[in-house]
Amino acid sequence: MTVAPLSDEAVFAPVRSQTAFEETVERLGTAIKLGLLPPGTRLPAERELCRRLGIARSTLRQALLALGQTGHLQATRGRRGGTFVADPQPPTEKPSEELLAQWQEVCDSRMALEVGVASLAAQRADDGACEGLAALAELMDQQLDDYPAYRHSDVRFHVALAESTGSARLIAAETAAQGEMTALIQMISHPHAVLRASNEQHHRLVRALRAHDGVRAARIMGEHVEGTEHILAAFLPPRG
Repeated sequence: MTVAPLSDEAVFAPVRSQTAFEETVERLGTAIKLGLLPPGTRLPAERELCRRLGIARSTLRQALLALGQTGHLQATRGRRGGTFVADPQPPTEKPSEELLAQWQEVCDSRMALEVGVASLAAQRADDGACEGLAALAELMDQQLDDYPAYRHSDVRFHVALAESTGSARLIAAETAAQGEMTALIQMISHPHAVLRASNEQHHRLVRALRAHDGVRAARIMGEHVEGTEHILAAFLPPRG
């Protein structure tokens, strides 16, 4: 069973914010940090990126320049030139004080989002989507002793789940949520047993999707998100 690649909708859905520059930087930066755009990836041409993101070329160029200045993108000239995801990437930043202070609100938002996504996915996921999710869960079974690889597959699983709903807004929201969660959970340990239990929930969720059981899918996802929150609670400050 092969793992289906994520569609570009996970990264290049239209930007809908009033602050298009900030959202574009966040969207592309999050996709890079999560590995959805791996090091060495060549971005589409500017005209195509503007069309797909729904932004002006001046906005795109400002965003690409900002990401170049932080070391996440690099531009080259010539026949084979273009804008590429930098390899290697700059060191991972620590979570901001604001994010740490609001971690429980982040978990609340993730709970509402992911439970809803799971319920919709149970209604809309086709056989191909279920096969792709099952393949990712099987891959994670083999990555329990390699957390960075496991986390990369975990992100792909949750974004692919959102993709199976067919909603560009949910895909963008899920990608942003995974970016915030990645910043938080890098601060805690990831024992083999915890990863195994978490991935078993992934397998159970796929079975619920195949059965088109939205209630069971939502319950499993709720347990999944709650488990992460319980672990974070042991290391981060309580709700103020």
